Amino acid sequence: MQCICVTPRLSFTRLYIAVRARTHVKELVLDNCRSNEGKIEGLTDEFEELEFLSTINVGLTSVANLPKLNKLKKLELSDNRISGGLEVLAEKCPNLTHLNLSGNKIKDLSTIEPLKKLESLKSLDLFNCEVTNLNDYRENVFKLLPQLTYLDGYDKEDKEAPDSDAEAYVEGLDDDEDAEDGMFVKSLTDTVLQDRELRSSNSFVIDLILSEEGEEEEYDEDAAPGDEDEEEGEEDDEEEGEEEEEEDISGEVNAGI
Repeated sequence: MQCICVTPRLSFTRLYIAVRARTHVKELVLDNCRSNEGKIEGLTDEFEELEFLSTINVGLTSVANLPKLNKLKKLELSDNRISGGLEVLAEKCPNLTHLNLSGNKIKDLSTIEPLKKLESLKSLDLFNCEVTNLNDYRENVFKLLPQLTYLDGYDKEDKEAPDSDAEAYVEGLDDDEDAEDGMFVKSLTDTVLQDRELRSSNSFVIDLILSEEGEEEEYDEDAAPGDEDEEEGEEDDEEEGEEEEEEDISGEVNAGI
């Protein structure tokens, strides 16, 4: 699973240029960066596999410019200045299961009423929003949004969600990734790994060549260049000398006779 986290020093424009494998990114964290007039530059519908998006404290005033992200399941929008316009979420992120709007300017129940259309929504966070100060706030939200299981981290019986249900979501992503094990997913990380494997293979070939050259050098050390020719020459001289001695002996014998 590919996850990209962008620091405030990296602009959204630069993000757009840098993330060439954005069609395979599943998690994108843009916390504390700055939006441009309510628009996140570089965040487009090309992030078609995106399942988790975090835009905490980026200065958003609405979600109108959010791209269409059909596979998005968890959206973090806390600590922005959103006061309405949530009806677009049903169109752009129809499969949302977790939505965090804490720390925004949501004042009444009518603002969150459009979330009814998010049929898969299980968890909604509205911490530090003025709407939480209304009488019977929790009861009314659960009536308004019957598909909810957790509101501000607790269910209808005030039982806390397991780790705010966040870790359960992440584990779900991991399970999905395990199920895809063995399938090739192109990413920036893959490119690095392929490069490392290539260098490793080249290193093996180089080591093998050096090893073979080393064996040749060891052979050459035992017999320096030209030594073999000299040895062969000496052997020929010895044979010629023996033949001459035999001829001399034969001559002497013949002379005595």
